[in-house]
Amino acid sequence: MGILSRASYVIRSKLNSVLNRAEDPTETLDYSYEQMRDQLQQVKRGIADLTTQKKRLEMQKRRLEENVEKHNQQARTAVQQDREDLARRALEKKKTKMNQIEDLEGQISDLQNQQDRLVEQKNELQRRIEEFRTKKETMKARHEAAKASSTVSEAMTATGEEFEDVGRAIERAEEQTEDMEARAAALDELHESGAFEDVMSDKDTIDRELEQLSTDSGVEAELETLKSEVGESEAEPATDTASESDEVDRTDLESDDQEDVEAELAELQDDDQA
Repeated sequence: MGILSRASYVIRSKLNSVLNRAEDPTETLDYSYEQMRDQLQQVKRGIADLTTQKKRLEMQKRRLEENVEKHNQQARTAVQQDREDLARRALEKKKTKMNQIEDLEGQISDLQNQQDRLVEQKNELQRRIEEFRTKKETMKARHEAAKASSTVSEAMTATGEEFEDVGRAIERAEEQTEDMEARAAALDELHESGAFEDVMSDKDTIDRELEQLSTDSGVEAELETLKSEVGESEAEPATDTASESDEVDRTDLESDDQEDVEAELAELQDDDQA
């Protein structure tokens, strides 16, 4: 095989492959069906033309038959008038017309035979077209079903891949969420422990402990002072001779003062515990 032959073969192979990929079987079936219907129409037109020619010959034959009858009548009339020459001429014309009629009958018979064959071919072609139409619709239905099944399979495959991507995305989201939750818990823990305040302050641990001891000493001293004041107020005798109503007012005032002190002491204890 020469280079040009090989190149031509390769080109034809490539073109055939491209055409096979571009070809739609349903469109091909429809096109073939339309082609067959066009052929059927051509056969019908041929039958119609043939029938028209046959009808023309039949009409010409009838005119000739009328002329034959006319010439026959002319010959009889001529014989009755003793005009043998005219009778002979009429009979000659009659013979000519009869020969033409005989030829026309042969042509008409041939046309009729052709018409019968064409009608049979037309019926056979029409039957095949009907069979092809049934097969065409069946093949189209099968092709559409196979195409739909292939599309669903491809969609399921693509969906499976997408589901894998979604699964990986969910895993990443869960990991990020867990990281954020752990970070939030760590920040809460540091905040509760005062680590943030330590970071923002320029004091060290010793300074903070000394401040705490100073605060505690001040509180204790104030507490002792309040206790002394309360004890002295309770130990004082009643020396004046004020009215009974004044004593009651003084007793109520002392009671209120004591309650206020106790409330302050309770509040301080709560602050220490906190």
